[in-house]
Amino acid sequence: MTIERVRTYRGISERAARHYLTRVGGELNDDGSVRGDGWRATVTSETVGIGPTLTLTEVTVAFEGEEEGTLGDVIERFSRKAIRAGG
Repeated sequence: MTIERVRTYRGISERAARHYLTRVGGELNDDGSVRGDGWRATVTSETVGIGPTLTLTEVTVAFEGEEEGTLGDVIERFSRKAIRAGG
């Protein structure tokens, strides 16, 4: 059974998200997704408004994996990197 988890991060780029995913053990695929041992992540982004005049990039990472422990570890390690970098 495949487990799916979706997380959003603000203030980082898709490029940075993919880089962080490779730093936690993934390999970038030709389609832009990142695959690691027992997991896969797809990265998308959109611009969101914050108040009347400010906008930020919001990156969405859709994680998929077969084991909750593996997936949870990847998400936690990635999130530490993304939160430290984001605004």
